[in-house]
Amino acid sequence: MLNASQLCTDFIKKIENSKNLSFLTIYAYKSDLSDFIGFSDQLNIIDYVNNLRLVKKLKDTSIKRKLVTINMFYEYLLDKGLVDNNPISKLKFNFKKERKLPKTLTIKEVSKILEVIDRSLTETTSYFSVYIYTRNAAVMDLLITTGMRINELSSLKLEDIIYHDHTILIHGKGRKQRLIYISSQTTWDRFKNWLKIRKDMECNHTYVFTNRYHNRLSIYAIEDIYSKYKVQAKINNQSTPHYLRHTFATNLLSNGADIRSVQEILGHSSITTTQIYTEVTNKRKRQVLNKYNYRNKL
Repeated sequence: MLNASQLCTDFIKKIENSKNLSFLTIYAYKSDLSDFIGFSDQLNIIDYVNNLRLVKKLKDTSIKRKLVTINMFYEYLLDKGLVDNNPISKLKFNFKKERKLPKTLTIKEVSKILEVIDRSLTETTSYFSVYIYTRNAAVMDLLITTGMRINELSSLKLEDIIYHDHTILIHGKGRKQRLIYISSQTTWDRFKNWLKIRKDMECNHTYVFTNRYHNRLSIYAIEDIYSKYKVQAKINNQSTPHYLRHTFATNLLSNGADIRSVQEILGHSSITTTQIYTEVTNKRKRQVLNKYNYRNKL
């Protein structure tokens, strides 16, 4: 393909201008196309897929995502008259229908995180440490209480806070917006404490959560904050901040919330995405009944 890299750049610019896609989605498209173009000058799709499966050992879900991107790219080239056909439209691949259950923390593990947060706040000595720990406490507690994604937390701006209603406006995937009510008074108080310290530090940045240089707190910094707390709390070392979102959703359903409400709270476009959490709750119910139901022993 002649000047494939330039065509890739033109394609990315087009979808950036025509679709409401998040930064992370655009980045994924760039990465997928760069990987595909870098594989071979001939851009043989079958060889490429075999390389992904046999050499790189990628899962079917990852390969399917890459093929979606490549298919969009060829449709773009076809529309511009740069190719005669879309080779992906003629190919069929056998993919496993794999549906993984969301990974969650136990209530006890979440409690341990909150205990570490409380302890860190009482052990602060310098003003700078108060600044850092107050911010970290607000970050962690908001993730626990709202189930928002870390990129949504990173994108939160001062103008998104509705103070009188204890509510924040979240900018989700595909630039969809949703309102989340902060139901825990402790979480709201920690959030306000951070905002007060932030104001005292004369931070003029529009983003709510900032680093020591008063720049926007990145998703990588949030992951690092979570990592430090999970080590101190001695909980599942494999866990990530996204476990908190899964834990939040699973417990809403376990405690009787209807699935439509949970869908809206999480910002899922489709209810089928939310339904996977019901499988987790059903699995836990079976475990409880197998272990504790007295009838099992009669």
